[in-house]
Amino acid sequence: MTDYVLSDTTRDALLRVSTASVATALYKRGLRNQFIQNVQPVAWKGRNMVGQAFTLRYIPAREDRNPITVFRNPDHPQRVAVETCPPGFVLVMDSRKDARAASAGSILVTRLAKRGCAGVVSDGGFRDAEGIGKLDVPAYHQRPSAPTNLTLHEALDINVPIACGDVAVFPGDVMLGDGDGVIVIPAALADEIAQECAGMESFEDFVLEKVNAGAAIIGLYPPTSDQVQADYAEWRQKNGR
Repeated sequence: MTDYVLSDTTRDALLRVSTASVATALYKRGLRNQFIQNVQPVAWKGRNMVGQAFTLRYIPAREDRNPITVFRNPDHPQRVAVETCPPGFVLVMDSRKDARAASAGSILVTRLAKRGCAGVVSDGGFRDAEGIGKLDVPAYHQRPSAPTNLTLHEALDINVPIACGDVAVFPGDVMLGDGDGVIVIPAALADEIAQECAGMESFEDFVLEKVNAGAAIIGLYPPTSDQVQADYAEWRQKNGR
């Protein structure tokens, strides 16, 4: 859906910024609804997840179409998505915000990790969540769920526009996950958002240092005081930021 290719420079910048900073930068551009709702890390890895979106769409399962035997089909979309999500990309699943049945389990997520994928996101649940949490690959979901996806979900479309936690996700959009959750950055904005947010993170580190030292917020955050601007410039020079 996009010709955009995430550069190493932009990826490295996003690895060091927060979803909160990105949300503010997107809001400045009129985008209010990019943070995926009710999705959290299965187990926080202490580092960001960054990668372009490769999508899978589920629809409500119908009993005549989804017996357990469908998994024998080598063209089953869930399995195909796991085997074709490109290295460095994030598999993003539209599970209709329904965590009563699993979007995937530890074996499929392990396969994504072995193939070099950057992460996996579902607005539903994962089975074997404890095992997924022990993997090195970042994984985000609503909550653990034991039943197979076939009881409620039918995997249907691969790499099409989807909804995930009330956010539109287009193939190639940039997914950023941190300890709070996951935000979707439109591909066309990814480079400028990354550059802007790197500066925001630097300023917020400066502010926290000041607040921890006893400084008041007014005039500091946002920086409406000329003295704050001068202090920040000096801080940046001193800290190489």
